[in-house]
Amino acid sequence: MKTINIMLNSIDKVKSFVNTLTKFDCDFDLISGRYVIDAKSIMGIFSLDLSKPIELNIHATDQIDDIMEALKPYVVE
Repeated sequence: MKTINIMLNSIDKVKSFVNTLTKFDCDFDLISGRYVIDAKSIMGIFSLDLSKPIELNIHATDQIDDIMEALKPYVVE
């Protein structure tokens, strides 16, 4: 499992983020405070506070390099 921080501060960003994740056959969780949301769920994402960075847990072992490359536009340093 790998954890990164991402920023989803617009509707278009959320849509493209979910479309990016659905290309991969592994689980992704978004963690905001005490809430854990399936990162492939648009409705779940909109229930979070999107004005702050959100923690993303990537539950993958073999595709991690491809996933990280695809997530570059969303990653917060």
